[in-house]
Amino acid sequence: MKFMRQPVEEATVNLTPLIDVVFLLLIFFMVSTTFTKERELVINLPEAVGGEMIDEPLIIEISVDPDGEYAINDKRLINRDPDTLRRAILDASAGNTELPLVITGDKDTPYQAIMTAMDVAGQLGFSHQSLTAKSPQQ
Repeated sequence: MKFMRQPVEEATVNLTPLIDVVFLLLIFFMVSTTFTKERELVINLPEAVGGEMIDEPLIIEISVDPDGEYAINDKRLINRDPDTLRRAILDASAGNTELPLVITGDKDTPYQAIMTAMDVAGQLGFSHQSLTAKSPQQ
């Protein structure tokens, strides 16, 4: 028994509905979009007027050398006496005990000299003390 073959139809895609949907979406977004106009803001900044700079030290540095001699802000003291150190610290700070105080020494600095400097600064009311060490020079 022989069956008749039916002719095969070509599969085609109709693009007309797809194009209609794209145009409808385009029209929808064009109508629903709001356009804003950017505005500029003019700001007049104030000008700084400066006076004389005050050469107030921002930090007090006490350097202790290997012989136990003191120097405050690179000015050597005449002796190792704690009273001399106290007067020099008061002169350098002008009575402001809120300034940070840094005590600097190296590996050969006597420990007693560092402790004396810390004790004198603590008695004067300096609470912002820190210790630093000099690196060995090569």
